[in-house]
Amino acid sequence: MLQLEDIPWCFFGRLFQINAECRDCTQVPNNNHEEDLFNDQYDLDFCPTDDTDDRFNPVDIIVALFKCADSFLQQQMTLKMSMCQFSVPLLMPHSKNSQCNLMLWALRDIVKEWLPHELSQSKHFVEDNIVQADIPLYSFVRLKNCNLSKSQLLNIILSRGQQNHNYFIHREMEGGAIEKKIANGLVEVCWYLPSGRENLDIFPEPAAFANLRGDICESLTQFNFLYQVSTAVFVFLDKVEEHEQKILLSLPNVKTKLFLVVDVKDRNAKEDILSVKATQEKLDLPKSSIQIKRSNMNVVEFSKNICAAIKTSNVTTMKIINMFDKAVELGLSVAECRSENQEKAAEEIMRGIGVRLEEYKCQLQQEVKQIKKEQSTYKLSKAMRTFIANLSTNNKEEQNYFLKWMKLKLDTKSREKLSALRKKFKEECRKKESELIAELDQALLESSLGIEHYMREMGLIYEFSLHSQKTVDEIVALPSVVAKMLLDGYPLELLDGDASNIPERWVTDVLMELHRKVGEKSRLLVVSVLGVQSTGKSTLLNTMFGVQFPVSSGRCTRGAYMVFLKVGEDLKTDLKYDFIVLIDTEGLKSPDMAQLEDSYEHDNQLATFVIGLSDVTIINIAMENATEMKDILQITVHAFLRMRQIGKKPVCHFVHQNVAGVSAHSKCMTERKHLLDQLNEMTKIAAKMEKQPSINAFTDVLDYKIDKNHWNIPGLWHGTPPMAPVNTGYSEAVADFKKTLLEIMKDDRDRKATQIPDFLEWMKSLWRAVKYENFIFSFRNTLVAHAYDNLCKEFSQWEWEFRKHIFCWQTEAELEILNTDNESEVNTWEKVVHSKKSQLSDKITHQQKLMMEKLIHYYKRKDRDVNLIEKYKNDFSKSIIGLAKEIQQSVSIKLDCALQLKISKKKAQDIQRKYRDLIEEQVMQLLGNYTNTSLSDEQLTDVFEKMWTDATINVCGLEHRDIAGSVLMQLKKNFLNRKVNKDLQDGLKEYGKQPFKVKNFLLDTVKTNGDYHESFTRDLLEKIDSFLEHSCKYHKTNIQFEIDLKLHICSFATKQFLEMHKKFLYKNNPQNQLEKLKNQYLSDFLDLYKDRDHCQRKAKDFARVCIKPAVEDYVNRSLGVDIVDEIVTSCHSTEYSSRSYFQYNIQRELLQKEDFNSFVRYISNYEMYVKNWIYEHVKQKMSEDETLCKLKNKILQVIFTKITEALNKASKAKDGTHLEDNKESITEFINSMHKYLIKDILLSEEDEKAILFQIQSTCYPFIKSLKTSIEDLKAELQLEFSKSKDIAADLEKLPIRPHDELFKRVFGCGQQCPFCKVPCEAGGKEHTEHHAAVHRPQGLGRYRNLDTEKLVETLCTTDVYSRRKFRNTLTKQEWHPYKDYKAYYPEWHIPADPSVEASDYWKYVLVKYNEQFAEKYDAKPADVPQAWRSITKEQALKGLTEAFNMK
Repeated sequence: MLQLEDIPWCFFGRLFQINAECRDCTQVPNNNHEEDLFNDQYDLDFCPTDDTDDRFNPVDIIVALFKCADSFLQQQMTLKMSMCQFSVPLLMPHSKNSQCNLMLWALRDIVKEWLPHELSQSKHFVEDNIVQADIPLYSFVRLKNCNLSKSQLLNIILSRGQQNHNYFIHREMEGGAIEKKIANGLVEVCWYLPSGRENLDIFPEPAAFANLRGDICESLTQFNFLYQVSTAVFVFLDKVEEHEQKILLSLPNVKTKLFLVVDVKDRNAKEDILSVKATQEKLDLPKSSIQIKRSNMNVVEFSKNICAAIKTSNVTTMKIINMFDKAVELGLSVAECRSENQEKAAEEIMRGIGVRLEEYKCQLQQEVKQIKKEQSTYKLSKAMRTFIANLSTNNKEEQNYFLKWMKLKLDTKSREKLSALRKKFKEECRKKESELIAELDQALLESSLGIEHYMREMGLIYEFSLHSQKTVDEIVALPSVVAKMLLDGYPLELLDGDASNIPERWVTDVLMELHRKVGEKSRLLVVSVLGVQSTGKSTLLNTMFGVQFPVSSGRCTRGAYMVFLKVGEDLKTDLKYDFIVLIDTEGLKSPDMAQLEDSYEHDNQLATFVIGLSDVTIINIAMENATEMKDILQITVHAFLRMRQIGKKPVCHFVHQNVAGVSAHSKCMTERKHLLDQLNEMTKIAAKMEKQPSINAFTDVLDYKIDKNHWNIPGLWHGTPPMAPVNTGYSEAVADFKKTLLEIMKDDRDRKATQIPDFLEWMKSLWRAVKYENFIFSFRNTLVAHAYDNLCKEFSQWEWEFRKHIFCWQTEAELEILNTDNESEVNTWEKVVHSKKSQLSDKITHQQKLMMEKLIHYYKRKDRDVNLIEKYKNDFSKSIIGLAKEIQQSVSIKLDCALQLKISKKKAQDIQRKYRDLIEEQVMQLLGNYTNTSLSDEQLTDVFEKMWTDATINVCGLEHRDIAGSVLMQLKKNFLNRKVNKDLQDGLKEYGKQPFKVKNFLLDTVKTNGDYHESFTRDLLEKIDSFLEHSCKYHKTNIQFEIDLKLHICSFATKQFLEMHKKFLYKNNPQNQLEKLKNQYLSDFLDLYKDRDHCQRKAKDFARVCIKPAVEDYVNRSLGVDIVDEIVTSCHSTEYSSRSYFQYNIQRELLQKEDFNSFVRYISNYEMYVKNWIYEHVKQKMSEDETLCKLKNKILQVIFTKITEALNKASKAKDGTHLEDNKESITEFINSMHKYLIKDILLSEEDEKAILFQIQSTCYPFIKSLKTSIEDLKAELQLEFSKSKDIAADLEKLPIRPHDELFKRVFGCGQQCPFCKVPCEAGGKEHTEHHAAVHRPQGLGRYRNLDTEKLVETLCTTDVYSRRKFRNTLTKQEWHPYKDYKAYYPEWHIPADPSVEASDYWKYVLVKYNEQFAEKYDAKPADVPQAWRSITKEQALKGLTEAFNMK
């Protein structure tokens, strides 16, 4: 019989046997129990006695056992209890419930599997350690003695629809009603894990359920902990007392987290409900947060309500491992803390496990070099010497005989060994012994010798001999020998089927030798065949084209072979090809390979590679029933889909072999339709896997017609082999197929023929990409890069032509607005601006249409590989639309600014006119007063000075505008309908006192010579909104942050705008303008008093005061555009031709400068570095050979020609006759000049009137003097230009700044790689995908290892193809696989490096400045691979040049 001391051992014994009844042995059996029960049920005076000393609540037993167990036993107990589907301790109370312990260590061994509903289609289950699983926690607690059992309700919820299981011990279980003595304060946890079946699962995602034993008032620490870490907390209660209400009121976020579960009793129900309602009102809880169980509702029904509440709660997740900090914060102990040092030691060892990727890549590179070095030392065997010697003979007949005898002898040799091996191989295939199959497969390969093996060996000898300095002439000549054999129709092994490798150097040199032998006329039509093994693919090509692909004795083709067929002169004209290249491949779905793990991957690689090389692909189906071809079709569909993405469009034909009978064609129609249905279905699946949701049918991928792309061919043999003759129908059907195929290719005029160099480049890129797990992310091709870069260059030029055209129009439009009649009303000027905006829309629409036509025309060209960049066409179209919008907005603002400038100047001129009239009146009065006197010039000057002082003493300036009020108004409009006016009541005064870096926003705006315009603030706020929209992906912000940020920036901007406004007021101050004319009026006064001829002086003053500023303004307006033109069309044009070229040049210069701080600025503040670089570059180029002076003189010549023409036209009346020679004609002459120059220069009317004041000359002498003065002015300006050496000052005056326009041309979108911060090089601004030619070690982008603080040395181009993980603010600091980076950065395309050397540039930089980068970034130096230290500066530059495809 079980004794009291036996209970723990009984529990342990059953628990460790994983016996779910272990909790039943926690009571000492009572033998008299049944008799007592029988007697007591009739005893009406029965009063129960306290006989529970030997009986315990099972929860107490479990708590006691956990307290007695050490850490490791606790782990074992927890694991076994979890396997029994029991709840396990999460928080364990200490004695008297004074403190408790987070059982993190005890839970660490539990690993669970589940299948969320979102992964149910892929059947991809999740397996994770339960403490590291990110799942929601729902906590169940109670107030006082609530009659409703939490534990029982939880059991029903977790077991609903299944047989009831007691996850939690409850009062209805044996011993469950016994009062708990030490278990109050215990928190148990249990997990619900979905199976992926919607009809069975209660919850679609995993969830954890916690159960606090006892009253929360007695376990406040546990309750507070649960409340903070839980998604939702369900509080069970009958009523709420005052002190309980205080506890609930102290909780935060109750609306989303707190649920009250009310058990309504019939007795005192009204009173209890009122207390609950009062609490609900104080907590402001929604009705959905109150769950009421009435007496007429059973627990099962009520459990459905709780389930619904759980499903509708706001799901937040937390890992148990992340509860550590919260537990420490609340004063809970964590037993795991005692093993902190041991954990760190284990973690240190873990960091050493595995491969450092960059180090591993370097090791592989060294191993390859070592192998090549060793193999280059091997001597040629006698057999290979003989083989090479016989091939190298110039006697073609001897060579042919030798190759034929080799074939015959090798076939005989193979047959002797193959028979026994093949028999054994079939036996093992039936047994499915993978290891033996692999061994026998290798044995078959080794026994199956053919000429191809000797040719392969010859290729290897050639490749390795290139690394040796002792290479003999006969080896160097091998490509020429094999090229001759290709021309004679012998096949060349393209893909080594045994090693799954392409001997790139060998194949390249052979084909390039062939290219040279045919005079570099090698347009190729590539035809390939794919299909199941032993279905007659080689025979089909041999029959079609009369070739002899190697079909070795008893062994099928392995790898891929190519044959070059020279196209006859009669066919070459129509076909437009010089060679037809046939590619024969090994069979897909080989029964021999089926048992090997990587057979499917091998087939995928082969199909993608061969289809990628081909213009025409023949899918060979040797059966009438196409359903058996499902796997093959799936492989080929994937391949065609990938080709579509990279711009390759092969033609596809399905050939049905062994189709007999006259009616076979019509009978197979059903099969064809079935095949098409299968293709469509597979296309959808493949498109989903390749992330191309827009593809829904096979016809979306290829031009495919069910009746024209299918061919039925009868069987090869007429009867049963071996006595059957060849079927004549087979040959005829194949001949028909060939004829039609060639006719189709003749008609396909849009297809560009590939020459051998391009074919080789495509082959290398294709092979590199298929070796990676994700083909599309890996594909990187020089031809594509060149085609894309060529388009970018063209697009940049189109964009500049667009901008230049509008800039020229904008200059004319602004001058027309400023030259509008001053006497007109403001609304007349506004109409002019409105008219100009309408013209602007027409101009931009026209230019946009022209640019779009250029793009369409470009894509019709056949010399630019445009088919490879078809997918970028839409991006460039969007960029054109975006460019048009940007220019429209920018120029509209400029026109508005011109109108405001006109209004402001009109106000200043009105004041100036008022005082000018007064001064002129006073001058005439002085002349009258001193008519009969004889005063010296000094006396007259004194009289004039006194008059001038009195006349101008009260000249007022322009009124100051409320800049701060205007900025605040725009800010309020920006926040319209967002209810934030209270936050903006105090204005901008209290903000912007601390330094705030917003210079980049304002620098360009405040440097202009104009006045402040409200559009400047709108533009600033739009930039802030754009910045916030982008940064919200990485940082959480709220409305208050946005308000504060905009107030700070706008306050700072207000100060800058105010300074700008003050400068404008000073420049246009009427007092200052009058002072400029003072000497002019003094000279007039003296000349009039002394009756001197002032015609020449007046003409000279007119040229100096009126024409010179206007000409200088014209030069400045034109110079910016001309500088850009000079740079982008001169010898410097390459640097700005595309973003890739620009990046290459800027990085090359960085390498040559060898300045660490320049590298830091380039990496950390890319935008400012580029702006400064371009600015300095423009200054440098303009200083060379006096380029700026030449450009100014060129513009000067243009404007003086226009002025001279205008002057000649203005000297004649409207009817063409000469003006009368009187004073009045001078005014008519000046007005006509205005009219002819209205679109070119701005002449000040006030200055004109002041200069022509009291002119005594007649028209003809004035015009003659003016012409002379203009010629003198031209010479004067030319002299000034030649003396001007301050190019920076000249650039600052320009309204169109060339450095800004060049920046727009090369900067692009400005996005940087999220890992290494390399800038995007994609063309246009509206591209959907960012990419860059060369990525960097991530440490240069400030990434570091959080544990070691060392800069990360790996490249993101390596990591995205590894199993490594990253975390940052965007992932909420959760680890995420690099290979799935597109989940967070879908707009970035990070392909693998095209070669190990491609990133040598940045490896060299990191090695050279490792210590300095670490100090700058406040980190430790990166652990760079030893091999990186040997990279030289020259190698770094070479890697950069190759990566950017610079020739």
